[in-house]
Formats: sequence, C-alpha cells, structure tokens
Amino acid sequence: MADLTHFDAKGDAHMVDVSDKAVTARTAVAEGHVKMSLQTLDIIIQGRTKKGDVAGVARLAGIMAAKRTSDLIPLCHPLPLSKVALEITPDPGLPGLRVEATVRTTGQTGVEMEALTAVATACLTIYDMVKSAEKSMTIGGVRLTFKDGGKSGRYEAL
Repeated sequence: MADLTHFDAKGDAHMVDVSDKAVTARTAVAEGHVKMSLQTLDIIIQGRTKKGDVAGVARLAGIMAAKRTSDLIPLCHPLPLSKVALEITPDPGLPGLRVEATVRTTGQTGVEMEALTAVATACLTIYDMVKSAEKSMTIGGVRLTFKDGGKSGRYEAL
C-alpha cells in the first residue's frame, strides 16, 4: 500500500500530512456529461423547464459543492479556493449537456477532488431539475482531464 497515500504502513486510512509540501499554484479541470433525449435537451435549451434555468442552477450547485468537498470526501483537506468555474454546454450529438469545471488554489495539496465533485454535483443537479421530463437520463464520463502544480507536476488526459 506504499503507493496509496491515504493508507499508512498498517493499511489504516489516514489524512495525508501535507505540512512539508511546498505552497504552489494548483489547477484542476474535470469533465462529465448528462445524456438525455433530444426532446429533453430541447426543453432545456428553449427554457421550458418547470424548475428554471437548468445550467445556471447546476453551475451554482457545482461551485457550492467544490467549496464543500472536504465535508463530502472523508480524507480531503479543506482548501481556500481561489477560482471555481463551470461551463455547461448543450451537445445535440450526445445528446445532452457537457459539464466542465476548473478549480484553482495556492496551497500544499491539489484540487482534483474539488473539480470532480463540482462536475458530479452539477450533473446530479441537471438530472434533478429535468427528471420530470425524463427519468432515463444517464450521467457519465466524469474524469480528471488536467491538473498542474505540486510535486507530481502536470497531467493531461488523452
């Protein structure tokens, strides 16, 4: 378990000690999507949902979730975030909505979990807001696409 930093030598879960890590600028970008019928996507695009602005509410939910990641994921450090931005884009080819979150901080640990949490929560919010129109929507593709900063440096998904 030596490569799994959230486990000690005995295999017990623990919060990683980051006190000796350098403070650096850190960025993470994650993505995901909500797949739905073209009819449901049209309802969203045309603004005919009963609950209001789907993308606007999902964007806000993602930002709020990123800020609360350490409350949701047991071993995450609470971090002062300097930026959380979400882009929610209709994609008729999916069909559905694509979600991308960018999170930044300056600190001793990265913001990958915050970006992933923002995307997952935004996707769940989209589902919640339009489930009355379609319960068969699927959430997928949630993944880290980019990270920079810290000891492990830069990562870009293929």
